[in-house]
Amino acid sequence: MLDLNTLLLLESCTITFQAVAWVIVWRSWRHLYEVRFIAAGFVAIALGLLLYLQRGGDPSPVRIVIDNTVIKIGLVLLANGMVRFLGQRSLLPIGAVCLAFHIIFWSIAVAVAPHELAPRIHASTAFSIAIMGLMIHALYIDRGQPRMLRWITIALLAEYIGASLLQSALFYWNPTTVKAGPVLGDVNSWYFIQGYLFMMGLFICLLFMLGMRLSLDLRDRNMTLAREVHARRRLENKLSASLAAEKSARQEQRQLMRMVSHEFRTPLAAIRYANEMIVLMLQRPQEAIAKRLQTIDDAVTRMSMLIDRFLADERRADGVLKIERIEISGLAQQIRNHFDQVGKGRRLDFRRLDPVRDFWADPEMLRTIVVNLVDNAIKYSPSDESVEIAFIVRNDFLVIEVSDRGIGIPTDEQVHVGRRFFRASNTGSTAGSGLGLHSCRQLLDYHGGSLNLSPRDGGGTIATARLPLDRLRPEDVGQENGEVLA
Repeated sequence: MLDLNTLLLLESCTITFQAVAWVIVWRSWRHLYEVRFIAAGFVAIALGLLLYLQRGGDPSPVRIVIDNTVIKIGLVLLANGMVRFLGQRSLLPIGAVCLAFHIIFWSIAVAVAPHELAPRIHASTAFSIAIMGLMIHALYIDRGQPRMLRWITIALLAEYIGASLLQSALFYWNPTTVKAGPVLGDVNSWYFIQGYLFMMGLFICLLFMLGMRLSLDLRDRNMTLAREVHARRRLENKLSASLAAEKSARQEQRQLMRMVSHEFRTPLAAIRYANEMIVLMLQRPQEAIAKRLQTIDDAVTRMSMLIDRFLADERRADGVLKIERIEISGLAQQIRNHFDQVGKGRRLDFRRLDPVRDFWADPEMLRTIVVNLVDNAIKYSPSDESVEIAFIVRNDFLVIEVSDRGIGIPTDEQVHVGRRFFRASNTGSTAGSGLGLHSCRQLLDYHGGSLNLSPRDGGGTIATARLPLDRLRPEDVGQENGEVLA
């Protein structure tokens, strides 16, 4: 015959292993927070059975109530975990009420009739019916799990309810016959056998439910990933179309640049030829005329160089930067001469010219930068206001400041000034294309420099160009050209 202690030991070991398994599952899939209730339920049931094994043959009333209550707490936690796992409302409030009534009834029964099992058996049956019934209802209304798995679990729970009712009925109708049962030596042994089988079956069903949940989660994630891949492919196609359109626009821009380059060279060549013919016809022109003719020739040469560098395809072969040592005083004189020739030199005020011992740059580009900044300052300033120019050496930088008392730049438009073709809203009818400052930024970028426009106290604008003194050296020219052309 099987004794009760052997069955308790077997069931305790089995449920302990199941509790460990569910704790591992909970630790592995933390996002399934409902699993922690299932794991806690198995742990509580295993602990209750262990307490049963440890108590002696004549336990105290308090110990009897505590041992049974721990197991009942485990059932409530397990039921709540399964119901929450199915996506339904928590059973903890109802379970707490059932536990309270159970503890009160057991405490009274143990205190009044400690040797009578029937009242406690009937109370446990009522508790099991309530908890298992809630689990059956949750499975019945669920549609997330497979139908066969739900009905197998419902049948398992119904079997436990039936076994509990049978035990209560036997105690009620013929307790003497049950006590003298020929198969098992203890009246509770058969009940623990079916409880052991029930826990094994429930463990397997819950594992299948977990597997289905993980499978559904994986399917949902795969569908989400597929939608994301589809969306990214659609965006990639749009990006490819945008890049193709940009490439086409750039190609059209290059074609336009080639056409402009060709069309500009033709009139420039005619101007140069006419200038040369005038020089030949005037064998000894007056000094003023000779100076004007030389100015025309220099301007044509400068324009041709700019076209060759920024519009012609040959610039990739010849390189953009042509580095030379720069003398700041000589550069300032060239700037003054340029504006003297157009009758605006009187408005230039060179406030500061710091000596620079070793500064290398492209002289034509640097001259173009300063000319554009000064021309902007003159254009947008009153005719009786001077433009202040300063070449300052500061923290290993050559700082070129051009200050005016002009119309200034609206605060909300300062971030846009310097973009290609952009002109501030307060420029009015003043002639301009919006390319001057853009060209300055591009030429400064070739030298590793920067341009900043800031308002001047009392009105006007301060244009500050910063160029690193040690950026370029003759030995770096080849490398720098490669960077620019890349």
